[in-house]
Amino acid sequence: MRDGGRLSAAIEVLGEIEARHRPVRLALKAWGDAARYAGAKDRAFVSGLVLDVLRRRRSLAWRMGEDSPRAAALGALRFLWDWPLERIADAAADAAHGPGELTGAERASLAAPRSLHDAPAAVRGDYPDWLDAGMARVFGEDRAAEGEALAQRAPVDVRVNLLKTDPERALKALQPLHAEPVELLPTALRMPALDPTARSGALEAVPQFSKGWFEVQDLGSQLAAAAAGEVRGKQVLDLCAGGGGKTLALAAAMGATGQIYAYDADARRLADTVRRGERAGVRNLQVRSPIHPDALKGLEGRMDVVFIDAPCTGTGSWRRHPDTKWRLTPEALAKRQVDQDQVLDDGARFVKPGGRVVYVTCSILPEEDEDRVAAFLDRHPDFQVRPASDDPKLAPNLTPDGFLRLSPRASQTDGFFVAVLEKPR
Repeated sequence: MRDGGRLSAAIEVLGEIEARHRPVRLALKAWGDAARYAGAKDRAFVSGLVLDVLRRRRSLAWRMGEDSPRAAALGALRFLWDWPLERIADAAADAAHGPGELTGAERASLAAPRSLHDAPAAVRGDYPDWLDAGMARVFGEDRAAEGEALAQRAPVDVRVNLLKTDPERALKALQPLHAEPVELLPTALRMPALDPTARSGALEAVPQFSKGWFEVQDLGSQLAAAAAGEVRGKQVLDLCAGGGGKTLALAAAMGATGQIYAYDADARRLADTVRRGERAGVRNLQVRSPIHPDALKGLEGRMDVVFIDAPCTGTGSWRRHPDTKWRLTPEALAKRQVDQDQVLDDGARFVKPGGRVVYVTCSILPEEDEDRVAAFLDRHPDFQVRPASDDPKLAPNLTPDGFLRLSPRASQTDGFFVAVLEKPR
């Protein structure tokens, strides 16, 4: 495909997302199914441009002076991909495949865009206006910069599985993918974000992946699992285990000692946990499926750690799922708060005296984070907040209340919140 055809395809996909409110993954798949002529590089180009537009939708509209898929795609090529104006003009004017010649207004905006200097914080940070109050509570005057960091492309992080190998051997195995160590965790390796038009390296093609040497897991997620503290020989319940990423991280930290139980209210999300656990060499895992009545019977009051990776809005993962920030509504946020209160109350039942709840969200919003902890402590005054980390390297990421708050700008991770709540003996 020529530049004009790729540009037209991206505008078409963006229009589909806007008109039908389709998740970007489904919209790109529908276009790909219909465009059998498109090669791998064409698909990478279209996908990369669509995702970059969704990451910067508001600031692109401000700079172009127009809020449309076409304006955003043109602006992304100029301001994010650094295409010269004439290359954009040639692509647009491609008689066979382009979206049509640039208008005078488009040329003017691409040549001399409106400055972001005086734009509202929500425009500079590329998030909806209604989230600005929550962002201001957490980040204050830095909220636009934090939003901008959440609009960057994300690297690929992996967790080295100490049940199978060590960081040095894993790093050597991943050298073809340009992996590098990460300072914050010895078991974390990182591969840089690729150019948006490039195909990603196939991690699954590395032979050691199938042997269970490593798992794809954002550094923030790994740090959240590490906040569970010393877990060797302990009884651990992962109450919202989902696909099992943090379950496996906890199991590796346990070093084949103690017992870890994985549960999720949605049985389908547990489907891969057993398979992934076997590949990772986990021998102390019990999967408790909700298809069985009283799946967690007998665990009440026995757990040293109840790990709650709570259902949330996912605002901390906007780098990877940029379309979700435009689909999020106040009603969805309110529903998640109800879910979070419920799962915290459920988890408290399983903690033994001296044990702890580790409450985690991949959200940056205080309504899902500090507010939920405060409400929980009102309902359960026997629990106390403990610092979420004693690692000096993470001290800058601890709030005055002892919570761990991670973000792309502050820690080069996805956005996460972690609270450790201890039940005194």
